[in-house]
Amino acid sequence: MSKVIITCAVTGAIHTPSMSDYLPITPQQIAEQSIAAAEAGAAIIHLHARDPRDGRPTPDPAVFMQFLPVIKQSTDAVINITTGGGLGMSLDERLAAPLLAKPEMCSLNMGSMNFNIAPSAARVKTWKHAWEKPYLEGTTNFIFRNTFQDIEQIVERLGKAHGTRFEFECYDVGHLYNLAHMLDRKVVEPPLFVQTIFGILGGIGAEPRNLLFMKETADRLFGKDYVWSVLAAGRHQMPFCTMAGMMGGNVRVGLEDSLWIGKGRQATSNAEQVAKIRRILEELSLEIATPAEARAILKLKGGDQVGF
Repeated sequence: MSKVIITCAVTGAIHTPSMSDYLPITPQQIAEQSIAAAEAGAAIIHLHARDPRDGRPTPDPAVFMQFLPVIKQSTDAVINITTGGGLGMSLDERLAAPLLAKPEMCSLNMGSMNFNIAPSAARVKTWKHAWEKPYLEGTTNFIFRNTFQDIEQIVERLGKAHGTRFEFECYDVGHLYNLAHMLDRKVVEPPLFVQTIFGILGGIGAEPRNLLFMKETADRLFGKDYVWSVLAAGRHQMPFCTMAGMMGGNVRVGLEDSLWIGKGRQATSNAEQVAKIRRILEELSLEIATPAEARAILKLKGGDQVGF
């Protein structure tokens, strides 16, 4: 078994400031938590940006550039920038920061889907900002668009033009087949870093049998052409990542995916989640990949080839 790559998704565009006081909002907070997560053992840091005034997800490259160089100067971790952005952003908005930054890696969502995070609004008692409640509740009528044309555009404009490789985010079985279609047509090339995602309403459910089925399907479609990773939403984060480790996979944690560290206890930082999954994996006699080892496994271009 190869070493386990830990990815940490630091802030995302799903959770809102009222859900947790520990969610990083400002560029300084995002940088500090990213650096701490890397020091705790994350080889890859996955990043979104937020408006520092109210925590709203933003595609503004100027905001990204307030924290990207700081993280790069302070750690050797692979920096992975979202192309999914936030709810309702256009494709050009979603690509604005990655095209400027030319990172080693970006996320790439492998299909359009219903993406319903409205139930989380019912659990919030007090709102810090006016935008949050309608943002969440509006997802009952929201389709997260990622057409085949969108996917090809991202690969062309970012991957082929700048050497960026991708974390292919697969929220359901059909997304694996979409990726296989792209591989067959040589739109994408191996090794594919396949992130299988569980527990988002609109995607495949967080049941252990589904994890096994997604792995079996990916094995059949990609054979030795892929590197497998797992993330799961909310309370499913640690159990599913533990299963992934036991099955020879890689893992993703972070406050984008879950605000929790244990039953009824919110995580106080991204680093706390990284440290916990690292401890679990090492107790299982698994070794954790360094950033340099992750670069070699995923055939990344190197931190000296980025635009920040």
